[in-house]
Amino acid sequence: MNPKVSRPRSVVPTAVINKEGVFRFAESSAETFLSVADDILPSHLPAGFRAYGVSCGISSIRGKKDLALFYSDKPATAAGLFTTNQVKAAPVLVSSEHVRSGRARAVVINSGCANACTGRRGLSDARWTVRYASSRLGLPLKSVLVSSTGIIGEYLPRPPLKRGLDELIRKVDRGATPSPADAVRAIMTTDTRPKTSCATVKIGRSVGRLWGCAKGAGMIHPNMATMLSVILTDILLPAPAIRAALRQAVRSSFNRVSVDGDTSTNDSIFLLANGAADGFDKVPGPLLARRFQEALDQVCLSLSRQIAADGEGATRTVIVRVRGARTEDQARRIGAVISTSPLFKTAMHGSDPNWGRIMAALGRSGVPFRPSKVDISFGNLKVCRSGQKAAFSEKRAHGILSRPHVVVTVHLHQGSRVVEYATCDFSRDYIDINADYHT
Repeated sequence: MNPKVSRPRSVVPTAVINKEGVFRFAESSAETFLSVADDILPSHLPAGFRAYGVSCGISSIRGKKDLALFYSDKPATAAGLFTTNQVKAAPVLVSSEHVRSGRARAVVINSGCANACTGRRGLSDARWTVRYASSRLGLPLKSVLVSSTGIIGEYLPRPPLKRGLDELIRKVDRGATPSPADAVRAIMTTDTRPKTSCATVKIGRSVGRLWGCAKGAGMIHPNMATMLSVILTDILLPAPAIRAALRQAVRSSFNRVSVDGDTSTNDSIFLLANGAADGFDKVPGPLLARRFQEALDQVCLSLSRQIAADGEGATRTVIVRVRGARTEDQARRIGAVISTSPLFKTAMHGSDPNWGRIMAALGRSGVPFRPSKVDISFGNLKVCRSGQKAAFSEKRAHGILSRPHVVVTVHLHQGSRVVEYATCDFSRDYIDINADYHT
């Protein structure tokens, strides 16, 4: 992130969240835009987890927190998903190898340097980070996962990295009060605000928690998970179960969000479950799996929507709802094409009710459909009926598209599948941010 770029604060809605940091979700998430509470408190973390963030000089921005540690006091089952980009950062290669064991205790994340396209030295730096952290924490080597974000092609500076790791590990050793707010800020780059989400699972007298954080504002079009995300839970599930749960949650959240159509070299998401919550061992497996999935889905949806709302230069969040598709995959493909169309996204920025750009995007999606059956609506205002212009007030349409949160519905009338894709508008600020990102 370049300190010379003045990043405007994007419009991010306020979620309904109680004093324990638990999100309350509407029955239908379609109109629900979720955000992070102003305060990120240690009490939000699930039992048995700690999180810290420090400034050690990896980032070029003086004083910015740039190294985070997420730590479980006891062994945890673990799952992870990673970028499908053929160009994979060194920490992606290392962590994808380690997480196969299904066990982890710590996640180390730095900002300010992506450690991508750095060859053997980059791989050596990622492996050194694991060795040093595991040795100092007294953990098995493969129980430490790593991730990085920042500029591609730069090497991780080991002296600042070592100083930062020493400071983080001292906090663990002396039992310092967790600082999840510092940890979340340490993984941010061009984000304008932290992104976290919480949920609870209550079954009988047993109460468990999930807490997640994410970073991401640009180079957002994941084909696996999110940009960088860590989700922690004190509910114990076996590794195969949390792998399956994570894949399902990611499919309908992080894999349906786009800011600019670019898939990062560093995309990673980690889920750690340490079992510090009591009583769940007596809960029937199918019931626990179902309730856990619901909570994980909520956390992932919240984080993905926050990413869309905080897209670089964004002034509004847009949900593209594709209805009446034959298959889920066809609906997803259409949602992705519309959400990544520069013409559509610039029209959203200008509050321009140019529905023809949506029809054009549909036509190049590769999904077979009958144009004469397509309906398009902005909010509850139908602007296209049966593939042709509907009678509508352009002034009213402009007003709907000027709101901070817009729902665009495309109805194909071909089947029963519905998919929502989250995106944002393209503004002049997006160009300014990325034209000057490196220099």
